Amino acid sequence: MLTLKVINENTQEVIKRLATKQFDAKDAVDQVIELDETRRKSQTELDNILSEVNSISKSIGILIKEGKKDEASAAKEKVSALKETANLTETTLKETAKLTETTLKECEVKIENILVTIPNLPHESVPEGKGAEDNIVDRTGGEMPLLHKNAVPHWDLAKKYNLIDFELGVKITGAGFPVYKGKGARLQRALINFFLDNARDAGFEEVQPPYVVNSDSGFGTGQLPDKEGQMYHVGIDDLYLIPTSEVPVTNMYRDVILEEKELPIKNTAYSACFRREAGSYGKDVRGLNRLHQFDKVEIVCIEKPENSYERLDEMVNYVQTLVDKLELPWRILRLCGGDISFTSALTFDFEVYSAAQERWLEVSSVSNFESFQANRLKCRYRDENRKTQLCHTLNGSALALPRIMAALLENNQTEEGIKIPQVLVPYCGFDIID
Repeated sequence: MLTLKVINENTQEVIKRLATKQFDAKDAVDQVIELDETRRKSQTELDNILSEVNSISKSIGILIKEGKKDEASAAKEKVSALKETANLTETTLKETAKLTETTLKECEVKIENILVTIPNLPHESVPEGKGAEDNIVDRTGGEMPLLHKNAVPHWDLAKKYNLIDFELGVKITGAGFPVYKGKGARLQRALINFFLDNARDAGFEEVQPPYVVNSDSGFGTGQLPDKEGQMYHVGIDDLYLIPTSEVPVTNMYRDVILEEKELPIKNTAYSACFRREAGSYGKDVRGLNRLHQFDKVEIVCIEKPENSYERLDEMVNYVQTLVDKLELPWRILRLCGGDISFTSALTFDFEVYSAAQERWLEVSSVSNFESFQANRLKCRYRDENRKTQLCHTLNGSALALPRIMAALLENNQTEEGIKIPQVLVPYCGFDIID
């Protein structure tokens, strides 16, 4: 959530930069500024009146003690006049203060209700563009596989080698909830352990978070208000199934004031992820391409503002090492304004090439949210001068499993079977699926 300070001090810049995200912020920004001016003016006027009333009331007591009845009577008349000005004729100061506090809170609620609809400001390096077709390829790597003439997509391989049962998942739950079996389940577990071990080696502390969160947590990282209805809601308990472990891990630092020496904080977590994916259809959702439940290892960083973009580069380079080790062809996209998320300031997407489908599949997003999430979370740190500042938050998929699995199966298929990348053999215990 943007701060009032940023909006008040950089009004035109805020409107201009949000236009890069295809968001017309003028009306919302104008409303926030107007409400904030009214709130501050009312607060100042009330404070001044109450201050004068309190000052005169104290002087009356002194005058009475000194026997100056005429001066005390004059002071009382002035207090009465001030009370009338402040609309205190029929209520006590205490009651009016409470009433004013309620009014101010209502104003603050209105401001916050508008602020939560305003996206994060895109970083200056975010390219112009309306959608995915305008994203910029930042860099590429890996070798494109040459498949044999009878090569098939991963959903056919999954059936041939009894790795994943999509129909059984439909029977148990519904579409988008596959059942991994045999070597498919072992390969899935191998990938999870491989990603976690690499993250720990890179300095990320592993945590195991809950898979459901409360509404405060959903709000803190920007999933709530959930305008698209993409989160699964457990109505009876008012809890939400997590769309990514970013949500519970980042919320570990909600309402926390860290010491500067504690930063950066680097966490990694494995979790199942749940997304309704409302509106998804067509070839893009076949097989493992788009699921309602999937596994993912996440990396999360809490950082000082001046170091957050250096940390972002480090995280992007780390994810690159993973796809390199898996011997997958990859490319990194710098997302344009029209494709970047509501909460992100700058995002890099990783895609791997799916040879049998002849298309690129997104497997990771690595983002810097700057202070946008931290302002919602009230995640702060004390600097060397003991001044409290908002942290910057970052996160990335490292990695999401379904499309990695799809690319591994497709790209490594041979006439004899599916070869396992060398780095995974110690984790899964076999070097070929046949």
